[in-house]
Amino acid sequence: MAQLGQSAAAALASSLESVLRSRGSANRVFEILELLQVDEEDVILCAIRTCSRLFGTLLERGELFVGQLPEEETSLAGNYNAEDKYKIWMRHRYNSCVNCLVELMGHESFQVKELSLVTLMKFVELEGKYPLVKAEWKGSFRFPRELLKLVVENLIPCEEDSSLLISRFQEYLEYDDIRYFVMKAVAENIGQVMQKTQKVPLPVYQQNVFSLISSISMPSQESEVINFMVKQANQEEWKVSNLKEHKRAFERMWLGFLKHKLPNGLYKKVLVILHDSILPHLNEPTLMIDFLTVAYDIGGAISLLALNGLFVLIHQHNLHLPAYLVAAFIKRLSRLALTAPPQALLMVIPFICNLFRRHPACKVLVHKPGGSEDLSEDPYIMDEEEPSESRALESSLWELQTLQSHYHPDVAQAAAVVNQSLSELEDDVSELLELSAYELFDRELKKKVTSVPLEFEQVRGLFGKKDDLFAEHFALE
Repeated sequence: MAQLGQSAAAALASSLESVLRSRGSANRVFEILELLQVDEEDVILCAIRTCSRLFGTLLERGELFVGQLPEEETSLAGNYNAEDKYKIWMRHRYNSCVNCLVELMGHESFQVKELSLVTLMKFVELEGKYPLVKAEWKGSFRFPRELLKLVVENLIPCEEDSSLLISRFQEYLEYDDIRYFVMKAVAENIGQVMQKTQKVPLPVYQQNVFSLISSISMPSQESEVINFMVKQANQEEWKVSNLKEHKRAFERMWLGFLKHKLPNGLYKKVLVILHDSILPHLNEPTLMIDFLTVAYDIGGAISLLALNGLFVLIHQHNLHLPAYLVAAFIKRLSRLALTAPPQALLMVIPFICNLFRRHPACKVLVHKPGGSEDLSEDPYIMDEEEPSESRALESSLWELQTLQSHYHPDVAQAAAVVNQSLSELEDDVSELLELSAYELFDRELKKKVTSVPLEFEQVRGLFGKKDDLFAEHFALE
């Protein structure tokens, strides 16, 4: 095997030298391309490296045809000069090489997959520097989108887990232009694949897509969009330099992925990263409400994770929810608060107040005249699964009134806020989210107490008034 590899390497080196030295030896390119399709892994790897050097050099020399590529037979019979015929012919060989490398991205050997991927991305970079398409007008922007689309399509196959190869691809996503066109390509691919399969879940494909798009790290400021693989003459005028365009592509990609039914395991993975890695980078975060609603209806742990996303939409993006739904949420949260520990209540109560600020229609729960004062008279149906049927808006928030008598003074003080007119400024609950019982206890110990009342009446003596008589007696003597 080693001897076979050495002889193949020697043959490849000879073919490469001949093709690059003389156009008269151009046919020897077939010797290189044929070795891309053999069974021996070492030979394939050597052939890929040879193709990388060969076509990389030809791209740099400008020896590949630029523009709409004619059919090979047409070019030979057409009115082309010898120079153009050579470039057209060699461009077809380059296309054959690209197609072979794309197929090798599905090879059983990871080394072959990885080297094919790296070589194709080298061609993407070189086609960016030496474009194979003509400029539509002077100063127009050119990027090898079609070649990158081929790479993306084969990073997310339908039948094979490609997470390892995707992890190798992540370094290229640091380039802003690569990331942008990858997002565009993924969105297009999802639409095509799911349409062909009648929108039936494809667990392997969807897992591959998730592995790719969840590894995309978005810039948070316009000034961060500065790292490009393909440099343009008027870089600042290119739409790829605009953060808003990146967010639009990011949003379209995620919405396209999430509008189709997912395997349950994927729902959990998406919901875990939703609030931190997805929502902050969407132009319209509230567009996620449909996905979160579907996830909530699944039940179990997925429903709980979906509530986290809904919390973010309500708290940070002023989600336009109907009053009955917010009221049902407030009532359920308040009812649960009756048995919650103090550290949780110090976060829950300000959160409920923030909900009143954002949804004034729900203040009727606090200011309802003649509202119920205990559980037996409350019309709210705690066990009702449908919020619209829970009769929350008919109820009152007696739970917070009850908490005003809580044994912990900080909780009682927090609950008493609802008796007053709420300020427009929302309470910041971020510092309270991780408050523990130990921290709460420690905070109480550190409080400085100036005076502690020990008795209601001042002690006048050991025997009360008799002590006073003794004192008068001794004074007279």
